[in-house]
Amino acid sequence: MNHPVTAALADFSTRFMKVWSDEQASLPCSSDLVGLTSPCVASENRDTVFWQPVAREPVGELTAVEQGIELRLHSDIQAFYGSFFSGDMAARFQTLELDLLQAFSESDFQRLQENILGHLVTQRRLKLKPTVFIGVMAAENQVIAICNLTGNVVLETLGQPERELLAEDVASFLRQLEPVVRVS
Repeated sequence: MNHPVTAALADFSTRFMKVWSDEQASLPCSSDLVGLTSPCVASENRDTVFWQPVAREPVGELTAVEQGIELRLHSDIQAFYGSFFSGDMAARFQTLELDLLQAFSESDFQRLQENILGHLVTQRRLKLKPTVFIGVMAAENQVIAICNLTGNVVLETLGQPERELLAEDVASFLRQLEPVVRVS
C-alpha cells in the first residue's frame, strides 16, 4: 500500500526500533504479550516476548467495522491499522505521553475492530462526530483519535464533544512523535 500514513508509520517504527536498540540493546519486549501467537514475535522466554513490526500482506481492512456501523472509514484509519502487525509503541507528542496502538496479530485485529465498532456506536448514541482511537493515555478517559470526517488527529476526552487538534493529518502526527522506551 503506497499511502502517506503507511510510510510515516514505517518511519516511526524504524525510529522506535532504533531507540530500543540504542537504549536496551534488544528488540522491544513486553511481558504482556507472553503466550500470544504473532508474526511479530522474534523470540520469547517464560516472561518476555521480543517483537518487531511486520508489514501485513495482504493489507488488513476494517470492513467489518464499516459494515457494522454503516460508515465509510477515512483512508488514514484504514492505512494506520491495516499496514503492519506490531506491538503497541510508547511515544511522546510534545508534552503528551501515549501508547500508539497496533494490532499484534490477526486475532488482535479482530478484537480491535470490535472495540472500534463499540466506540463508534457509543459516539453515534451520544451524537458526537465519529473518531477512531489510535493512542491511549495514562488518563483512561482520554485517547488520541483520528476524526473520521476530516482526518485530523485530536486529543479526545471520551464522551465529550470538545476535542483538541493535535495535527492536521495522521502522517504529520506520526512524523512528530518521539519514540519512548517503556519496559513492561
